[in-house]
Amino acid sequence: MNLQKIVETAWENRNTLARDEVKEAISQVVDLLDRGEIRVAEKKGDRWIVNDWVKKAVILYFPIRQMETIEVPPFEFHDKIPLKTGYKERGIRVVPHAIARHGAYISKGVIMMPSYVNIGAYVDEGTMIDTWATVGSCAQIGKHVHLSGGVGIGGVLEPVQAAPVIIEDHCFIGSRSIVVEGVRVETEAVLGANVVITRSTRIIDVTGDRPVEMKGVVPSRSVVIPGSYNKSFPAGDFQVACALIIGKRKPSTDLKTSLNDALREYHVAV
Repeated sequence: MNLQKIVETAWENRNTLARDEVKEAISQVVDLLDRGEIRVAEKKGDRWIVNDWVKKAVILYFPIRQMETIEVPPFEFHDKIPLKTGYKERGIRVVPHAIARHGAYISKGVIMMPSYVNIGAYVDEGTMIDTWATVGSCAQIGKHVHLSGGVGIGGVLEPVQAAPVIIEDHCFIGSRSIVVEGVRVETEAVLGANVVITRSTRIIDVTGDRPVEMKGVVPSRSVVIPGSYNKSFPAGDFQVACALIIGKRKPSTDLKTSLNDALREYHVAV
């Protein structure tokens, strides 16, 4: 509570950022994020609660940091945020050139192919972050999720009240899919390749007699593919992208993650 009070005060009065105790408090919040002891968002019962003050601490972390050279020979970086370390001790497999920033929590059993995880993100145990996938700032990724190659999970810092993207446990996000603007993908949902979902994207369930439309949430165990619908404009009628729920996840769908199960459970080198 003391950390929260200091952060909230500094948020309202940026002049306090010059004080050592304020810098220490903000840095401590980021360290707690890095260890997974606090989160930007957490599930309480059936609801996800966003801890706005934690996001504020992440934003305030940038102005109290100085640019510095980070050398990982033969590579060199120039940034304010240090790179995450201690992967071996945490039981995380990191393939070159995977990068995570300090302040991102990555749990045991996570596999990071060449990918990127930004500050404030939370990646739970057993998740695969495949090649060139990105996990944006403050995004929340559940247990045993598969983020396929080229997946883009959007980040959010400002506005502070905006919800982060949430991918719940056991989801499969297909290649080149994009999920942004605080969209929530519920447990065990499957997004096919190239599905793009923003806060305003129509998500249409076409499994019944009539289409059922929703926005911002992909229901649990849904199987989703890219689609389009006709929309009239002054210049004529054109097709606009949407996401189509074509069914519920079946046991056969789980075979898509069998390679990663082998990696984690049977230590198969791939």
